[in-house]
Amino acid sequence: MTRQNRRVVLRNRPAHRIEADTFELETAPVPPLRDGEALVGVRWLGIDATQRTWLNAEATYTDPVAVGDVMRGSGVGEVLESRNPALPRGQWVYGTLGWQDYAIACGEGLFGVNPVPPGLDPKHMLSVYGTSGLTAYVGITHVLNVSPGDTVLVTGAAGGVGSLAGQIARLRGARVLGTAGTPEKVRWVTDVAGFECLDYHDDVRAALRRFAPDGVSAVFDNVGGPLLEAALDNLAIGARIALCGSISSGYTAQGYGNAPANYMRLAFRRARMEGFIFLDFLAEFPAALGELAGWVADGKLVWREDVTTGLANAPAALQGLFDGTNLGKRLVALDRATDDER
Repeated sequence: MTRQNRRVVLRNRPAHRIEADTFELETAPVPPLRDGEALVGVRWLGIDATQRTWLNAEATYTDPVAVGDVMRGSGVGEVLESRNPALPRGQWVYGTLGWQDYAIACGEGLFGVNPVPPGLDPKHMLSVYGTSGLTAYVGITHVLNVSPGDTVLVTGAAGGVGSLAGQIARLRGARVLGTAGTPEKVRWVTDVAGFECLDYHDDVRAALRRFAPDGVSAVFDNVGGPLLEAALDNLAIGARIALCGSISSGYTAQGYGNAPANYMRLAFRRARMEGFIFLDFLAEFPAALGELAGWVADGKLVWREDVTTGLANAPAALQGLFDGTNLGKRLVALDRATDDER
């Protein structure tokens, strides 16, 4: 019996929010495998804010998703059938699998499908050992070069990246202050992630002056907008700012945020602000994964998974990142039947 593949395809580029007509859930037969291919049953999807940028017509650091194509996204799954000796049946894999029940794996490497290392929970390849963990690690370690004595601000500190970035900065000996949007998130960052946090609806500038009277020396910014401006008003001499995201903009077709009105604070404080993409640091990935794994094994690095169930709910899960509904790394657990796959 031919398997039927449910796929979330892009139908209309949204001008603002992701709406009901942005995506369509369609069904198509799974094609027969060719030599070198493997059929992956997708189990988990990773939801990242950057995916919203791929819905716009203009390219950013990568090409947009074409109208009519399956929505691009990271995932983990199990090999169900294989004509590739490197991907035997039963092997768990991770990679760019897309928003669908089944994916055809036909290559390895950065943009292919790779085996999950033995002993790891496969879905952790979407969080601490995936885009979130690597982005947090290279931003704190290589872009900001955080070291003991630094005072670090992390915006979006309850998200999948920010929560790890704050902990990594703390593990490197810095004092860390995070921002989050609800009392629940503030408590989680403080009590579980283990660094100071404040509600960004409060007076952030006053809080920064209390936290770092001489100014913060490093900023890991996921939010942009007013929070970035508050950070620029409270910089130490020679501070460094890493631009990871600007989620306050919504990443809509109208743009990715406005220039900070107080950008000349960078000149006055002789500070440096730069953007980065974790893919620029491929050579650092082995060392990064080794250090992340060591911290996890020692119980020094924690994270939270915010799980939505159902492939059809993936669009709402993505929009929810911009509505502030997530705490930690947002994942989608696929809900298809698996009795015919064993």
